[in-house]
Amino acid sequence: MNEKAGGRESWSTGLGFILATAGSAVGLGNIWKFPYITGENGGGAFVLIYLLCIAVIGVPVMICELTLGRHTQRNPVGAFRALNPASCTLAHLIGFGMILTGLFLFCFQQWGWGTVTLALGGCVFKYRWTVVGAMGVIAGFVILSYYSVVAGWTIGYMVKAVMRQLAFVDVASAKGHFGAFITNPALSIGCHFVFMLLCVLIVCRGVKSGIERWSKILMPVLFLLLLALIVRGITLPGAMAGVRFYLSPDFSKITAESILIALGHAFFSLSLGMGAIITYGSYLKKDSNIFMSSLSIVALDTLVALMAGLAMFPAVFARGFDPAVGPGLVFQVLPTVFNQIPLGWFWMLLFFMLLLVAALTSGISLLEVVTAYFVDECQWSRVKATIVFGLVIFLLGSVCAISVADWSRIEWLHTALTVAFGKTQASFFDVMDRLSSNWLLPLGGLFISLFVGWVWGTRKAVDEIRQGAHNFADVHLISLMAGLKDDPGHNAGTHVFTLASLWGIFIRFISPVAVTIAFLNSIGWLDLSAKKLPEQPPSEEIIIERDVPTE
Repeated sequence: MNEKAGGRESWSTGLGFILATAGSAVGLGNIWKFPYITGENGGGAFVLIYLLCIAVIGVPVMICELTLGRHTQRNPVGAFRALNPASCTLAHLIGFGMILTGLFLFCFQQWGWGTVTLALGGCVFKYRWTVVGAMGVIAGFVILSYYSVVAGWTIGYMVKAVMRQLAFVDVASAKGHFGAFITNPALSIGCHFVFMLLCVLIVCRGVKSGIERWSKILMPVLFLLLLALIVRGITLPGAMAGVRFYLSPDFSKITAESILIALGHAFFSLSLGMGAIITYGSYLKKDSNIFMSSLSIVALDTLVALMAGLAMFPAVFARGFDPAVGPGLVFQVLPTVFNQIPLGWFWMLLFFMLLLVAALTSGISLLEVVTAYFVDECQWSRVKATIVFGLVIFLLGSVCAISVADWSRIEWLHTALTVAFGKTQASFFDVMDRLSSNWLLPLGGLFISLFVGWVWGTRKAVDEIRQGAHNFADVHLISLMAGLKDDPGHNAGTHVFTLASLWGIFIRFISPVAVTIAFLNSIGWLDLSAKKLPEQPPSEEIIIERDVPTE
């Protein structure tokens, strides 16, 4: 399909757009990371803090990205290029500061970081805010390269569940089996290939016939699978202890570190900062209600995360396992739990099918970010862009797959990175994870907030949002909350206290500060924790900790 020949595609229905975008946000981070970080941080109290962080960061930045996409009708790079001012003091200051930082790093013989910082500063100084869009496309490319590897593991475990190969008597056996599986190059790359093939086949079909159609199928399936697992879990003897742990707040277990974890996960779990929301927003029609769509997407994403906890904790408590086991909860603890339940292989199959559906809805959005860039900016056909970069991502992902535990198979790359940067992570897989989740995504979200709030301007953004969402800017917030939005006596004249004014304050001040704090924490420059969480051994650190996305 050549979108240039037939004009730019758009979503056929509002529901299709909401399901597709919610599917982009709903990923392994919701089903996987949210339950285990909840278990590590005290249960219900952490859930409440997470919901507050969603309101502070998630909704305002989600509105920003959808507005940028719909206003420009372009991919992330095209969107920022279209709105990029001819000259911008803020961008020049950022670029100049990065150039000086790069030169400063050279003085301390930090050749790798100095070169990267100097080159990025030069790009910012020359291309200004277009660099932010490029970061989104690069983030989508990088995330999918390793995200698809983990998604492939779910395919492998689905097959193993059917073949009754996951009947573990204890967590140690499950851990050993999992380690042997993911370090087998043939199995890991083969499953990775199957997942990427599914993503390519869907994205090749286009927005309406591919992404939207399959989102309308996959999202209801995801909810049905979650409901089945919740019902099975809460009907087990002793399951109510897990429900109480999950839903009963215990604020004595909350530390500053817990708040920072919730803040970071609230941002990452919504697919913000990686270009996916801007890309999906570019297919919106002008009469779409961006505000209500944002609320619906955030609500669905959060609902899936909360339901995932209800699907896991009752079963974990019913069989006497520790809820704070960390990243090993999914592939090591839950198979052991399900093995102790009648028809355990069937429930394992449903669970890993649930993981696959969540990963697939996110995977197609990440591939669409890269595809949309080459369709819009390079005039490629959709099929050509999808196949070529699906293959490129598969090849890069294969490198992640063979180096998921250590560098032994690509020692030459390890040596080169060590020479350039002084030290590296535990594996190339981990390098790609840290690059995207700790750097590209938070910086992307921060710069999007700054751009909309201070460069493009909240007034122009609100003018765009007003098309399809008059209540957002034209009705007093108190009147709206009181149900008096249609009463002329309460809505005469100009109002300053509207949803739009509240959003403007958040996007100009609160969200940038919150994202900055989360970013500094993620790269280790800020430590407000009262206690240090125990470090996981390398065999467990390989687990992706978000939805790109990482989750």
